[in-house]
Amino acid sequence: MCGIVAVLCEEGTLAVPYLYEGLLALQHRGQDAAGIVTEDRGRLALRKDNGMVRDVFGSSEHVAKLTGSVGIGHVRYPTAGSSCSAEAQPFYVNSPFGIVLAHNGNLVNCTELKAEMVSEWRHLNTGSDSEVLLNIFAAAVRDSVSLRSSSPKVAGALPGCNDADVLEAVRNVMRRCIGGYAVVTLIVGWGLVAFRDPHGIRPLVYGRRKNESGAVEYMAASESGALSSLGFALIGDVPPGHALIMTRKAEPQLHDCIPAGKVKPIMAPCVFEYVYFARPDSVLDGVSVYRARLRMGAKLANRILATWKDHDIDVVIPVPDTSRTAALECAGVLGIKYREGFLKNRYIGRTFIMPQQGLRKKSVRQKLSPIASEFLGRNVLLVDDSIVRGTTCGEIVLMAREAGAKRVYIASAAPPVRYPNVYGIDMPTKEELVAHQASVDGLEGLERVVATIVGADRVVYQNLHDLEQAIQEEAKEAGVQFSSLESSCFNGSYVTESAVSVDYLATLARTRSIDRGGDANETHLLDQLEIPLKVQRVS
Repeated sequence: MCGIVAVLCEEGTLAVPYLYEGLLALQHRGQDAAGIVTEDRGRLALRKDNGMVRDVFGSSEHVAKLTGSVGIGHVRYPTAGSSCSAEAQPFYVNSPFGIVLAHNGNLVNCTELKAEMVSEWRHLNTGSDSEVLLNIFAAAVRDSVSLRSSSPKVAGALPGCNDADVLEAVRNVMRRCIGGYAVVTLIVGWGLVAFRDPHGIRPLVYGRRKNESGAVEYMAASESGALSSLGFALIGDVPPGHALIMTRKAEPQLHDCIPAGKVKPIMAPCVFEYVYFARPDSVLDGVSVYRARLRMGAKLANRILATWKDHDIDVVIPVPDTSRTAALECAGVLGIKYREGFLKNRYIGRTFIMPQQGLRKKSVRQKLSPIASEFLGRNVLLVDDSIVRGTTCGEIVLMAREAGAKRVYIASAAPPVRYPNVYGIDMPTKEELVAHQASVDGLEGLERVVATIVGADRVVYQNLHDLEQAIQEEAKEAGVQFSSLESSCFNGSYVTESAVSVDYLATLARTRSIDRGGDANETHLLDQLEIPLKVQRVS
């Protein structure tokens, strides 16, 4: 999972402050690396590196070089390739025109696409599927422009890029690339295009604002929370299979890019966005993340009441931060006190998205400190958004006991995570998942085994139907209807089923286990484009 942002400001206005602040607002989506590219009258400036946004852009000199009123940015959480700084995004290719691209998601047919790239005499410098996507897009733009340049109408003139070329390139990407992806792309001298996979697995929104001079500026990002934090009013989501063109020539325009004659794929947003990844103040595909999580909490409480009528819970405590909303509603429905029991160190990253198991385990105690008075002598229900590997959960149970809890129960607002996620979330091997390790028939049997593994007195999981209903009900309230939801990590049903074979899953698990947290398996040094601090301006 990553975060992407694109900004088109009034000419003469620097885009980098908005890109920087936008990435800060999306920092929760990726803490491994960050990058920004801006364009200033045909010149690109790039700054990217490993680290948090404030670290990568901590020098005023770095930010000062990022001139221009248009640009894109990225925060990285590695799921493909490695954690090498060379694989930080955005990526750049010089032909045609100069194109930079930032991508959130994962291509499930990347191996086949890489082989096609080799046959097309294209060189790949990294192990990232984002570079594959960039090369496919760039080649399609070049082919479209070349086709026009051979027409008698242009009479030997050197053609530039136009909207038709870009849309044809997006269609080409959607014909060839299978998986979940949200993309922002800058083409030098032309503008920005943002597009989303045909199933809408990964989120992408856009908005507008008037600056102090009254000029209208536009922004696209992974979440609406990034827009609102910068004063951009949400216009809406980029629909699945659509491209959003943002240039200075016209108002932003949405275009359906599903190849002609192809059956329109079902819309299937990722459930985990609502469970864990997205900010609670975000609205994704018309659905309030906050209100969806309230519904998750209520349904979780109802399951506790249905399956554990004689419970002895004294207090409900959330595992900060994502589970707070669900825990609050769960406590309300149960009629039990809600208390904050953990103090969170906000300078420690999200443990779920850390690249190594050792780092995740070590950081739990660095990130959370128990408030002993809320645990001492009590039977505590800890509400978490999900239980994935069980690493964090086991450490938190132990911390609660050390703080004096009499009994420690765990409730998960999400169902058991049993299967790998292949669309951009780092759940690559079944063997890493505690619910797979404890695989037994029946949800209640699984809960007993997982409780033993993590050291809890009891574990309660949300069931999948209730989770999906929580999101669907909120969608209905907002006047939105989903064809489906991408819930493969819970049920093993992949929306791009034809491309997700047993061999693919085995290869993915093997590759990511090697890559995760290690040095680059494929690397390059062409990762910094610098321009002078002061650009000579032509009057």
